Amino acid sequence: MTDLAQMVELQQSLTILGTIGGLALALLGAGLAAVLPGIGSAKGTGIAGEAGTGLLCQDPSKFGKVMILQVIPGTQGLYGLVVWFFAIFRMGLLSGTLPELTIAQGMQYFFACLPMALGGLFSAIAQGRVAAGSINILAKKPDDWSKGMVLCITVEFYAILSLLASMLMIINISA
Repeated sequence: MTDLAQMVELQQSLTILGTIGGLALALLGAGLAAVLPGIGSAKGTGIAGEAGTGLLCQDPSKFGKVMILQVIPGTQGLYGLVVWFFAIFRMGLLSGTLPELTIAQGMQYFFACLPMALGGLFSAIAQGRVAAGSINILAKKPDDWSKGMVLCITVEFYAILSLLASMLMIINISA
C-alpha cells in the first residue's frame, strides 16, 4: 500500500514539476530578454556618457549632439522589454491566471528569448564604444558628427535583427 501511495505522490509531483518547470523556463527566458539588454544599455550609455562629459567640459554647447550619441545604446534595453512583454503576453500571464506550460513549451520560450537577451547585451556595449568614438569625432571635427551617427546605426542593425529573431520565434510557439 505504501508503494502505491508513493508512486501516486511521485506522479503528482512530476506533474506539478512539469507545469511549474515549463513556466519557470519560459519566465527565465523572458526575464533574460529584459535584463541582459538592460545591463548592456546601462553599460553602453555609461561608456558614451563618460566620453561625453569630457567633451562637455570643454564645449557645453555640444550637449544636444552628445546626448543623442549617448542615448543610442539605450535602445537595446527597450527592445528587450518589448520581447519580455510579448513573451509573457503569449504565455497567457496577463490573463489573470497562471498558465500551464510543458517543459517543451518552456524551453521554446527560453530559446526564443535568447537572441534578444544576448544580442541586446553585446550590441549595446559595442554601440556604446562606437558612440564614445563618435563623440571624439564631434570634438575634433564637429561638422562630421553625422558620420559617427551612421557608425552607431550600423551596430543598431544587429540589435534589430536580434529583436526580429526573438519576435518571430515567439510568434511561432504553439499554445
